[in-house]
Amino acid sequence: MEQSVLIIGAGAAGLMAARTLAKAGVKVTVLEARDRTGGRIHTLSDASFFHQAEAGAEFIHGDLPVTLGLLNEAGIAYQKAYFEMWRYENGGFKFEEEQTEGWDLLLERLAELKDDIDIDSFLNHHFTEAKYNQLQKTVRQFVAGYDSADPARASALALRREWEADDNDAQYRIPEGYCAMISYLAEECKANGGEIILNAAVKSVNSGADGVTVTTADGAVYRAQQVIIALPLGVLQTGYGEPGAIKFEPELPEHQLAFKEIGFGAIIKVLVQFNEPFWEQLQGGEMQTASFFFSDEAIPTWWTQAPAHTPLLTGWLGGLKAWDLQHATDEEIWQKALQSLANLFNTDDLKDKIVAWHVSNWTNEPYTRGSYAYDTIASAQARSILAQPFNKQIHFAGEYLYDGPAMGTVEAALSSGLKAAEAAIALMRKG
Repeated sequence: MEQSVLIIGAGAAGLMAARTLAKAGVKVTVLEARDRTGGRIHTLSDASFFHQAEAGAEFIHGDLPVTLGLLNEAGIAYQKAYFEMWRYENGGFKFEEEQTEGWDLLLERLAELKDDIDIDSFLNHHFTEAKYNQLQKTVRQFVAGYDSADPARASALALRREWEADDNDAQYRIPEGYCAMISYLAEECKANGGEIILNAAVKSVNSGADGVTVTTADGAVYRAQQVIIALPLGVLQTGYGEPGAIKFEPELPEHQLAFKEIGFGAIIKVLVQFNEPFWEQLQGGEMQTASFFFSDEAIPTWWTQAPAHTPLLTGWLGGLKAWDLQHATDEEIWQKALQSLANLFNTDDLKDKIVAWHVSNWTNEPYTRGSYAYDTIASAQARSILAQPFNKQIHFAGEYLYDGPAMGTVEAALSSGLKAAEAAIALMRKG
């Protein structure tokens, strides 16, 4: 009998698994709820005045072996991204070249930490003096922004590992857009006999003696010996009956509890296309190579496409404040973004410079329901449960299962997809 695997989800993890299995001679069918592949990777190409603009994942954070290896294999170019940071305060921009007071002490205290604790409690225990108020604020903003996490749940030990591995000199972008990599994986899958079916939202997964049966919202039924579920953690945390949620038969109570033990953040991303990169001329041209603008505005983080001099700004709101806007309309979010930009750049003709805008509220997207995973104190134990195939038939894959400093990245998703495919192949060989 021909070996067969169903994959639910055509994001980076799902397509990496599909490509790996198809090249190994396994019959692969990928079911994707959306009308496109990529999942949380979504490059806007020549759409509404946007050209290779990333509505989802954008950066390669470090010299990551799986991601860069795949890009090199595919012949997809990537280039260094600049991380020159400016902060807006007291009516103007200030080049952020100095660390916040107490940062080195923070790292020392984290290095001494033996038993895990959430970062919020850690700060409240070690940095209570008034002189550390800015440090507390900076760390919480960073955890909410970069990690899209709730500081009251985020693991201090996991953040220590992340910060120790951080390398701002090894940051990259893909000029063609991240979807060039997604297209490569999809074509590799199909070239080796795999099938990708779009607009196929899965409603139920049944594991039985004869294999796995998957039913989609339109009533289509698919069968295989194994299934890899490569969906965002936010979808798996959602109760059955909600859009995007899946019913498991039999139920997986231990897995369902494990899903909730891993943190899953919230992100809203705003793209704004201008008629010129006007910010490069501000403050006597000091900000010609500016990469990031930070502030206390409603949309607190904005970045450019440096080193490219393109008229695109990207706004970013993460963590609990993004959760608060989960059900806001795109227009409501855009008005907050517009006011934030007006306050930052203090220009009367800002609206006249805007060509197009786009809001990606990933937290309200039914097939995503958030941003990406972050570690809580209980995450390690939860991952150990989810890493084991249920009934030797149901595997899980996704960035939330990755255990390493690149958690929450495309690298994490690719690595997990590869691992799930290898686990499925190993079971086939055992018979």
